[in-house]
Amino acid sequence: MGIGVRTAEFDQQYYYDGPLGALYQPEQTEFILWAPTALEVKLVRYQTIEWDSPVGQVYSMQQSCKGTWRLQIAGDLHGMAYTYQLTFANGEVREAMDPYAKGAVANGMRSVVIDLSLTNPTQWGKRLQPFGEATDAIIYELHIRDFTIHEQSGVRHKGKFLGVVEEGTHTPSGFPTGLDYLTSLGITHVQFLPMYDYATVDELSNKAQYNWGYDPLNYNVPEGSYSTDPVNSEMRIREMKQMIQALHDKGLRVIMDVVYNHVYEMAQHSFDNTVPGYYFRYDSTGRLADGTECGNDTASERQMMRRYIVDSIIYWAKEFHMDGFRFDLMGNHDIETMNAVREALDQIDTSIIVLGEGWNLNTPLKQSAKAIQMNAYRMPRIAHFNDSMRDSVKGSVFYDEKGAFVNGVKGFESEVLVNVLGGSQLNRQEARYIAPNQVVQYVEAHDNYTLYDKLTLTNPTDDEATRKQRHLLATSIALLSQGIPFLHAGQEFLRTKQGVENSYRSPDCINQFDWIRAEQHQDAIQYVRDLIRFRQVHAIFRQKDYASIQHSCRVIQASKGIVAYEAEGYIVAWNANKKAVNLTNIPTGEYEVLIEGLRIQLEKATNFKKIKDVWQLQPLSLTILKRCH
Repeated sequence: MGIGVRTAEFDQQYYYDGPLGALYQPEQTEFILWAPTALEVKLVRYQTIEWDSPVGQVYSMQQSCKGTWRLQIAGDLHGMAYTYQLTFANGEVREAMDPYAKGAVANGMRSVVIDLSLTNPTQWGKRLQPFGEATDAIIYELHIRDFTIHEQSGVRHKGKFLGVVEEGTHTPSGFPTGLDYLTSLGITHVQFLPMYDYATVDELSNKAQYNWGYDPLNYNVPEGSYSTDPVNSEMRIREMKQMIQALHDKGLRVIMDVVYNHVYEMAQHSFDNTVPGYYFRYDSTGRLADGTECGNDTASERQMMRRYIVDSIIYWAKEFHMDGFRFDLMGNHDIETMNAVREALDQIDTSIIVLGEGWNLNTPLKQSAKAIQMNAYRMPRIAHFNDSMRDSVKGSVFYDEKGAFVNGVKGFESEVLVNVLGGSQLNRQEARYIAPNQVVQYVEAHDNYTLYDKLTLTNPTDDEATRKQRHLLATSIALLSQGIPFLHAGQEFLRTKQGVENSYRSPDCINQFDWIRAEQHQDAIQYVRDLIRFRQVHAIFRQKDYASIQHSCRVIQASKGIVAYEAEGYIVAWNANKKAVNLTNIPTGEYEVLIEGLRIQLEKATNFKKIKDVWQLQPLSLTILKRCH
């Protein structure tokens, strides 16, 4: 259990590439555990799947190749609960769940053997056909509980997998909610906050509990609190598949938020209880690294941790037909691991989206090896959240009351323009992208203040109408920038969390999807719908490479609260001033007015204007003109 497990020699000697976990067959199940430092391993079988069921039988496992331990038990073991008991050289005995478990008891502290064929919904078929280019995606970030828990959502299975996909639901006044609302937006991908098995919600309690889910327990098991029956190990798997199937039937694809960078509590996690000291990163003094600020950092650079991440991703992609993966704190991982993930997914479907937080964390991994924005050029087709876009549009997330472009602060125009055009000209010490499909364009996410709450802090004297204009202006920038647009659920109706910045464990009253507020801001919702459709109709906003963007674009202005450019006959201009201003240097000609204020022309144009050099931009608004040929 010493330092030896964290050496290249250990990896070389014990790296194992064969099957792991409980390999179910109707006539027998084979258990294979990787535990090279254990002196003895036993499998503990429990009488039932109740979390506190007594032990039924204990089996000794046989040591095998490359540090593995094996056991075959005859019979149909579907639904059998088990753990491993490991004894180490210092006499310590540890109990562990199976790291590769596909099923678990309620609250996840014991593993369960699963016949996955019994978890498939009726007509569970193949994956959707490949999507196409990542820059054609519109990602919508959603928390399963948030979406339906509101008392007036009209949803029966509130806060559950099944609640997400109930059809025909509405508020008491008839406003569509749930799946009907989701499909009306025009988005392409729903990105769910963590829905694997996490630690801090008691799945057996009827009390209202909340967590975002960034506290991993069992990586390959769906979260039980989102199931209608968390005790039934099959049910949570089947109901997650039902949700995914129903979304796919509506043409919506599913991105899963994955959190392999840390675990909730190392002492209770199967990683450290099966191979102590191996799966986590330590500093030069022998203390646990904590770049994630969660108490531990996993060590993706170690061969079996890297293998675990790739295996887990493959499992979710194949068994659940996932269409994308969002890597939490991706900068904690190494480049080789992320490229291995990309390569493995390409064997399944090249259009599966991989995106993540490429922040440069304070962890002992060498900077040249980190999966961070400045190393993006070494990770093709892996996308990064673009914090430069976020902060130059609405102000830094680290300074509550400081604004930027849409707040009326001058000096951010050039940075906004660089981001709008895909970020290729950003400071190379901060980000080095090689294509627009590496750039996630956003101004709001589950982290930090919502855009509405940030605007309340930065522009406290604004009336509601002005705040709404700033909000829609910022949202329009994210949706019409080169790259992959990203919306936080509820952003389209000015979502507020009542000024709570970090609501990861705040109650439902803070986090819930407020359907009554949505009713009150139907004009904003329609504007966002129209912007999404506009992007999909006009390919100029979805270019695939930087050469095309640079060849087609001419900067008109990036100063005095205006960001404007021309591309292939389109004039695109954002005015962040509270007054109307003139945009000059427009080529003389006749133009279609495609967007002005809240009016967006999606059908055949009927509004034509002759322009000679000057066009007046409305206050706090987006304007798009298209030259007639």
